[in-house]
Amino acid sequence: MTKLTKPQYEEAKRSFSTSLRGFVNRLSEHVSAEDGGWPVKGFIDIFRNIYTISSDTKIVSKILEIHLFPQILQFAEENNYSIVLAESQNWYPDLSFVSKENANIKFAVDIKTTYRDPDFPGHVNGFTLGSHGTYFKDRSSTKNIQFPYGEYIGHFCLGIIYTRTDGKDLDETEVINVNELDAKIDAPQKIGQRKVTKVENLRSITSVIKDFQFFVCEKWQLASDRQGSHNTANIGSITLIEDILQGDGVFAKLGEDWFDEYWMNYGLATMKLKGKTIKIHCLEDFINFKRGDKKLIVSMATKKKKKDDGCV
Repeated sequence: MTKLTKPQYEEAKRSFSTSLRGFVNRLSEHVSAEDGGWPVKGFIDIFRNIYTISSDTKIVSKILEIHLFPQILQFAEENNYSIVLAESQNWYPDLSFVSKENANIKFAVDIKTTYRDPDFPGHVNGFTLGSHGTYFKDRSSTKNIQFPYGEYIGHFCLGIIYTRTDGKDLDETEVINVNELDAKIDAPQKIGQRKVTKVENLRSITSVIKDFQFFVCEKWQLASDRQGSHNTANIGSITLIEDILQGDGVFAKLGEDWFDEYWMNYGLATMKLKGKTIKIHCLEDFINFKRGDKKLIVSMATKKKKKDDGCV
């Protein structure tokens, strides 16, 4: 395997990024019906009854991944990459793209999905962008990661934003029998305690999600300076849709090195503030700790957070 020079490294990353962005621009047609709804209506049994899908984000995310996987495989083949899937459910990343010509060329791609937040117009509920734990701090570690973090040339997010269907229009416990499927077996009138509803065609079943919007950006461009969840060491994301689509996160003007160093030290580095020793949990404090330069704070996109919660 030939080791890459810096220009080759940069060219490989630029080429992959360009190809991936072009690919996602075509994905909407694969997951959207004419009305913008999701063509996936539910699960089917041998009686051709349809069990509607829950709008739970974990369920939706997994089915979307399955729905898109044939297109992702085709993209990899067309661009001369093999795909290595994460060996365990909680490993990073979802997909490792490895060049068939040079196995030193690897890209991490995580599929990230979230819904538009009805309480904050123009925002989404947010993404979690992987751990800032062992494999992130030690770039040679193989714990909970397919290949060591440092072996990847780039870390990308293939993002999907969607709208949840209003709960008033959806019954997540519904069982539906569709006349157009022309079942040859007599379907039961009840499944357990649930009555089977008859409809004429599949299109009449309400989709649980709709109005898809796809994007690609590098992980550091999407990141915020807050954890994505309180009980796990996950990197959080920005939530303003306009900034997400442009990759304009809080590190956008500072760069990837700042992102790496901040999250390597998150909750570990300490500083003195007003005579007290505190752990650093926000970018403003980290900049002051590193440089003591208030002007750098102007570069931060903190105004783009959903809530102006400042440093705590």
